[in-house]
Amino acid sequence: MSISRNRVKELVAAALKEDIGEGDVTTEACVFQKRNAKAKIIAKQCGIIAGLEIAKAVFEILDSKIKFRSLVKDGIEVKSGDVIAELSGPLTPILAGERTALNFLQRLSGIATLTGEYVKKVKTHKARIFDTRKTTPGLRDIEKYAVSVGGGQNHRMGLYDMVLIKDNHLKIENKNIEKLVQAIKRKVPKNIKIEIEVENLSQVREALQSEVDIIMLDNMDIQTIKKAVSLIQNSPENLRDKTKNSLEIEVSGEVSLNSVGEIAKCGVDRISVGRLTHSAKAMDISLKISNF
Repeated sequence: MSISRNRVKELVAAALKEDIGEGDVTTEACVFQKRNAKAKIIAKQCGIIAGLEIAKAVFEILDSKIKFRSLVKDGIEVKSGDVIAELSGPLTPILAGERTALNFLQRLSGIATLTGEYVKKVKTHKARIFDTRKTTPGLRDIEKYAVSVGGGQNHRMGLYDMVLIKDNHLKIENKNIEKLVQAIKRKVPKNIKIEIEVENLSQVREALQSEVDIIMLDNMDIQTIKKAVSLIQNSPENLRDKTKNSLEIEVSGEVSLNSVGEIAKCGVDRISVGRLTHSAKAMDISLKISNF
């Protein structure tokens, strides 16, 4: 996944307007505002870097005279003390853009780093780590970009690109899974994947009759997940035409770093983790003026 240049400019412009407003009154009041300077962006902890192009755009938009040189690429794992970028140019816009650039870098690198930790936990299994829609409003695309940088996969981007039938849909429609899926198939394009969220083995059996693309096992304990996987894998309904994709099994619901490995051992294909975006801790990164 990548972020377009126009989207980066849009995000940066909004963030700078929010932070600088009519101007950086502190820096503009200082007598050193016309000086040039050099600066370094430094990782203060181990982690996976994400968002360098956005950080670079912050300084480019503030002053085209600022030179920004990345010393690593997004997706690279760094150590505490590593210099990840160097800047040189007018001091005033460097100081004005510091917080905005770091906010993007810290947030996205935190997501990438946490994603990488989950990916490492399942690397000996076939399961892939997926994100969810539990993202910061307005920042979903860049947060999902950070997930991909950390080695994770993107689930649906929004409500528009995939069908995901949840408990409330079933409750409101008051239909069994098979009837609801058939009704949906008559209304959506054939290229739209259909996923069904199930909460027990009885619903798993119903889902197998409906020919969905993905069965999501929601908030099940390990023993129930194992039973559900066995039921799905050994069911005659799971035999598909060879020209079609195989039915995939997904697990979701309170997946932690402590539990994700055990879940992967059950033989599932996908594990979706809301924590990747809603609970990732920002990576500690700082900007230091090195010469002025």
